Amino acid sequence: MARITVLPATADRFDDVEMTLTGGGDGKSCQCQWWLLTNREFEGTTQDERMRMLQDETALPVPPGLVAQVDGQAAGWVRVGPRSILRRFARSRIYGPNAQGSWEDEDVWAISCFSVRREFRGQGVSRALLTAAVEQARAEGARRVEAYPRDTSVSRPSANELFRGALSSFLAAGFSETARPRPDRPIVSLELT
Repeated sequence: MARITVLPATADRFDDVEMTLTGGGDGKSCQCQWWLLTNREFEGTTQDERMRMLQDETALPVPPGLVAQVDGQAAGWVRVGPRSILRRFARSRIYGPNAQGSWEDEDVWAISCFSVRREFRGQGVSRALLTAAVEQARAEGARRVEAYPRDTSVSRPSANELFRGALSSFLAAGFSETARPRPDRPIVSLELT
């Protein structure tokens, strides 16, 4: 059985972060910057610039996410941090008006992006990342953590469209649905305090 280890995505693990983002999906081009930038900002940056932005984030005192390793090999990534940095979510017609409380609330964290390399899918990597992301938010003092998964019982998104995670995974982890702005796009949250 494969051994999954989840570690903070610190600067010394940036190569692992990059390895996870290049194993399928849009991670390589996005560099997990989509939710942080406005559309104009995102379109105005190159892939290399977005990579440097993510690399700079890994040098911060609180890393922007976590990286999973399977038997020592980089396998997956999850972004977890204060919801307030997700400017695109706040401006979204889908999510902005349906948020609980102010988008500026630093005590509310968000799990906004997953990336699992193709060869490691179906091995529990996403589940391990989700569990560790909740623990990271709790350790950093978040009182609530939110997520914006896809409901695969309503639509059949491509693997690439599941970068936000699947609703069933969040419900199994104890999250509750708090809003459903679209049939396949719920908002879920978990109270931590």
